[in-house]
Amino acid sequence: MKYMGSKNRIAKHILPIMLAERKEGQYWVEPFVGGANMIDKVKGNRIGGEFNKYIANMWIELEKGWIPKNNYTKQEYDFIKNNKDNCLYETGYVGVCCSYSGKWFGGFAGKVTTKQGIRDYQDEAHRNLLSQVKNIKGIQFKHSNYDELEIPTDSIIYCDPPYANTTKYKDYFDHEKFWQWCRDKSKEGHTVFISEYEAPDDFECIWQQEVKSSLSANGKSGGSKTSIEKLFKLAKKRIEDTVLEKGLL
Repeated sequence: MKYMGSKNRIAKHILPIMLAERKEGQYWVEPFVGGANMIDKVKGNRIGGEFNKYIANMWIELEKGWIPKNNYTKQEYDFIKNNKDNCLYETGYVGVCCSYSGKWFGGFAGKVTTKQGIRDYQDEAHRNLLSQVKNIKGIQFKHSNYDELEIPTDSIIYCDPPYANTTKYKDYFDHEKFWQWCRDKSKEGHTVFISEYEAPDDFECIWQQEVKSSLSANGKSGGSKTSIEKLFKLAKKRIEDTVLEKGLL
């Protein structure tokens, strides 16, 4: 599913790192599931949390078998945008799949004339989503804020939060609170990975690569920009020091 800030293109690079020591039956948890472009490539027990209630409900219904129609008019798009609670899951679909660059209600995307001919953005999005649906069966999708999501003991947690200093989301995101939550979850015994451009000093970068994206570290969106995607994990020494401080070793 095309989604602003999607990690679809780097999944093949970072998933082997994160899954290298996964135990049998261990849960894979994504508190910021978004376009589900990482979790759909993982097997076994999976939980996908999403704060946006419309997108969360869209995934819940898609997992159950709902199939959205493949074409919405500009009038329908505008009506749904202005009446979002009429049908939560349809709003989730239209808000992303019928908008340019997968940005939440970021402008109606329909058929346009290009140098190569007619391009149908909605048809592309619909076909991409249908090819993805078969890979989301069995995922427990939940409408939840990241810090309220119920996470099974000893899980692998992958976080793809709103990046600092990039396109602003509708709701304020407290980055300091988020990083502390990551520390706390790591100390509880979970294995926590975070995608971001930068991280606090007690987190170590375990992978990085230059990529082109509709997001960039300069705070602008749209088009194609180059940034350095990084994968972070709380430094092992930091975890051990904290455990020692609490007298647990």
